[in-house]
Amino acid sequence: MSPSPRRIESYVQGQWRPGTGAGQTILDASTGEPVAVVDSTGVDFAGALDYGRNVAGPKLRALSFHERAGQLKALGQALMAQKEEFYRESFHTGATRADGWVDIEGGIGTMLSYASKGRRELPNTRVLLDGVVEPLSKDQSFSAQHVLTPLNGVAVHINAFNFPVWGMLEKISPSLLAGVPCVVKPASQTAYLTELVVRRIIETGILPEGALQLISGAVGDLLDHVDGQDVVTFTGSASTGRKLKTHPAVVTNSVRFTMEADSLNATILGPDGAPGTPEFDLFVREVVHEMTAKAGQKCTAIRRVIAPRAFIEPLVAAISDRLARITLGRPDAEGTRMGPLASLDQRTEVLARIKDLQAEAEIVAGDPADVRVASGDPERGAFLNPVLMLSKDPLSASAIHDVEAFGPVATLMPYDDLDEGIELARRGKGSLVASVFTDDPTVAEHAVLGLAPFHGRVLIGNRASAKSSTGHGSPLAGLVHGGPGRAGGGEELGGMRGVKHYLQRTAVQGTPRLLSAVTGRWLEGADAQSGIHPFRKSLAELRIGDQLITKERQVSQEDVEHFAQFTGDTFYAHMDSDAARANPFFEDRVAHGYLIASFAAGLFVDPAPGPVLANYGVDNLRFLSPIYFGDTLRVRLTCKEINPRAGAEHGEVRWDCQVTKQDGSVVAQYDVLTMVAKTWPPAAANEAAE
Repeated sequence: MSPSPRRIESYVQGQWRPGTGAGQTILDASTGEPVAVVDSTGVDFAGALDYGRNVAGPKLRALSFHERAGQLKALGQALMAQKEEFYRESFHTGATRADGWVDIEGGIGTMLSYASKGRRELPNTRVLLDGVVEPLSKDQSFSAQHVLTPLNGVAVHINAFNFPVWGMLEKISPSLLAGVPCVVKPASQTAYLTELVVRRIIETGILPEGALQLISGAVGDLLDHVDGQDVVTFTGSASTGRKLKTHPAVVTNSVRFTMEADSLNATILGPDGAPGTPEFDLFVREVVHEMTAKAGQKCTAIRRVIAPRAFIEPLVAAISDRLARITLGRPDAEGTRMGPLASLDQRTEVLARIKDLQAEAEIVAGDPADVRVASGDPERGAFLNPVLMLSKDPLSASAIHDVEAFGPVATLMPYDDLDEGIELARRGKGSLVASVFTDDPTVAEHAVLGLAPFHGRVLIGNRASAKSSTGHGSPLAGLVHGGPGRAGGGEELGGMRGVKHYLQRTAVQGTPRLLSAVTGRWLEGADAQSGIHPFRKSLAELRIGDQLITKERQVSQEDVEHFAQFTGDTFYAHMDSDAARANPFFEDRVAHGYLIASFAAGLFVDPAPGPVLANYGVDNLRFLSPIYFGDTLRVRLTCKEINPRAGAEHGEVRWDCQVTKQDGSVVAQYDVLTMVAKTWPPAAANEAAE
């Protein structure tokens, strides 16, 4: 006798809550046995939103970007330690171990990637600066700075069934890093796996209470209560997405809404990819992989296979041969290469779409009526052969460019020249990803420029990247994941691009002194203070605006010639008076720009051991005025920004470095970047001394 399916719960307002209705019974994709009952009846949806806004929001916003990144890292590590439990649950969805790796470890890896990017690319502050200061007055008494701050609402993430772990983690990671709490609504068909992961997240106690809430079941009246500080993201069918996007509350309150919808992704074999070339073999391998991974249930899977007409017959043979070797069966059985679809309903949907496609294309491999499985229940399981179709006249067809069979189905279509192949790809009306397989730079350039306006991502595959390429269908945390047109217009990933979707851009105007207080960054015209050399101060003592005005140093002809010989930089403007005068920018021989930067360092550096541990670079270096023999240099060095590194004994300090000459004109301007100890002498040295 089969055990009773577990009743999965929602996590809202700090409590796990079972639904009060009969619920929907979810079946194992391979056996048809009941796995879980999902139901959200009785959930207070408005209360969940208020709880996120009022309980979690202030706590998240009180943390810095680095502190929030630290929470993501700790969460990712905790989840990775429990991955085997998630794999066992994932088998019920029809995912093989390889499929589950993409979903489970891919999702956790995305979270860890955002944690790393947050620490490396964002400051340890609560305000993110956007662009440079905009001077608004000649006397520098009035300026503006664009800033990015967290929205004061909740990110509502409505996810699809195909990636119950990755689909959640890839959305909540940028949201939480931005400081915006989340309400996650997974698709009911695989919600039991999402619920398990959320349980383990909540058990860690790492996130502030209310930062992550879960709705298991229907969304009820949730969207009736969203406002202009909230964000809604949706992954699923275009028809459902359009309904949500035009919800009265979303429209009335101008709620930020992103959608990842239908996507008829294409791959193109370049005219140089003839049978026998590495590109031909890579193309075949990629098509088969994308057809069978997750049983083709990926938003990035290849749906349209576009190739030169002369290569069609060899492609049919090569792809059919590989597909024939795919073992269909239970995802947890040894030797299984492809599991079932997520549900019988999903299989019925895919079979209906195959019939739609048959109006314009013939099946050349994989009879959907003759499904043979090595394990599992062929009647109660949602098994389906991978199906390859061929459209001989794709330019005259429409269904193959409009109908997405969300399963192991792809349509092969010929082109007579590359422009025609690009046009076929563009008829998808906007997709998440396209790929082109070629080793010809001219083909790569032409194809990418033709495909880019219609796709969120374009992969170029060839022999040189075969071993290192992540492949056509792999979204990556640092790259945009989304696409224009039919694909929905969203950008759910993309590194800091994804984070900024949950931040409000605001132009702040005022005096430099007050702008500096708001942004935590010194700017021209703000208060500055001098005293002991700022390089003698640890982070505990250093303050924004601490400043050093150096003594002067004269630049001589001997200095310039010695620098030229020592470095090997004998550019004519430094060595030949006649040639220098012929240059429209100079009146005579000039000092090297890097000599100026070197002399500047000699003027402001304090040589004794101290809190400044290392110089790790300069930003925005510009040489603004030439230095001639006999000119004198002076440096004004100002502490511009202090960025303590979480979990380390040091932090990063950005210094505004301005080099002027005797008439007061600016010779060079740049930011000096240093690592500075949080305390000096270091705590470890003090302990050793004691």
